[in-house]
Amino acid sequence: MGTRPLLNRRLDGLGTTIFAEMSALATATGSINLGQGFPDTDGPREIAEAAARAVLAGHGNQYPPGPGIPELRQAVAEHQQRFRGLSHDPDSEVLITAGATEAIAATLLALLEPGDEVIAFEPFYDSYAACIAMAGAVRVPLTLRAPSFRPDLDELRSLITPRTRLLLINTPHNPTGLVLTPEELSAIAALAVEHDLLVVTDEVYEHLVFTGAHHPIAALPGMRERSIAISSAGKTFSFTGWKVGWVTAAAPLVAAVRTAKQYLTYVSSGPFQYAVAEALRLPDEYFDGFRAELLRKRDLLADGLEAAGFRVFRPEGTYFITTDITPLGEKDGIEFCRTLPERCGVVAIPNAVFYDNVEAGRPLVRFTFCKRVEVLEEAVTRLSRI
Repeated sequence: MGTRPLLNRRLDGLGTTIFAEMSALATATGSINLGQGFPDTDGPREIAEAAARAVLAGHGNQYPPGPGIPELRQAVAEHQQRFRGLSHDPDSEVLITAGATEAIAATLLALLEPGDEVIAFEPFYDSYAACIAMAGAVRVPLTLRAPSFRPDLDELRSLITPRTRLLLINTPHNPTGLVLTPEELSAIAALAVEHDLLVVTDEVYEHLVFTGAHHPIAALPGMRERSIAISSAGKTFSFTGWKVGWVTAAAPLVAAVRTAKQYLTYVSSGPFQYAVAEALRLPDEYFDGFRAELLRKRDLLADGLEAAGFRVFRPEGTYFITTDITPLGEKDGIEFCRTLPERCGVVAIPNAVFYDNVEAGRPLVRFTFCKRVEVLEEAVTRLSRI
């Protein structure tokens, strides 16, 4: 094969994810995995039964329609109207994807040209960096700093150049737990309008807000035609393996994203689409109860981490807690996470892997609390021994 590297240089440094490394470490050591964000219980039984019925009835076992089944596109449009006050045409303004991850990839591949700049909140979910790189674009981080992790809007303005094409926003924000306020969203929207920028919002934790409320930037003046909202069923309904996500946006934007999406997976998750259509129509009691349960788990783990000596940044949303390990006499989150399983039988994720500015994230470590109460209680007991 000669001396030419096998991996496309755009993906240099984007090898095995930290999630795979830490999950393998959890398995090898028999540790409690509070690293990767997946629940250890399934979602509502009636939704699982809906998926089983779809399979047995032959609904979606063959290729579903490219944009997604009509029933799910209609349910997504109804969800956006019910919870966000946004009106979308299910035929032209909704696109079903293989989870939010594919939605992000298709959106960035469709909308970016090589050399375009993308401003994203740092720390950022690792697929953002990979998808921006695959598009040949340039990521420009806006660093969110402890303890509040609020975005510096003056710094955001200073980062915009003639090459800036797109703002990539995650609210509620993984891993910090930040939830953008209406005032922050309005300021970001004003910058987008002023500089004619597209705005992509990753809203997968939209139903997990503990402080304030989730507000869609698409509802703000001038944003309907320039914003692309991404969400999914995995986090809200605890069926992360189904990989059912969606894009909602103005018709020209959805058409652009669909062009890229059709050459990625073409279609996916056929029977599960029917089940998710039912899930999106669950009564308010489900969504309220889900949030209340996660809030209780957040406080259980946060209290335990504080008692163990961590500095805890209690999240406003998501199901992750970011902590500072310096009160424990530690400095390097990556080394800390690699040794934590042997020390006390718990796995976490070092936030530094989500930063370009590694020093800003070096002492920060993320734990997830989307686990059973008894698992979290045992983890708290173990962590008290470090």
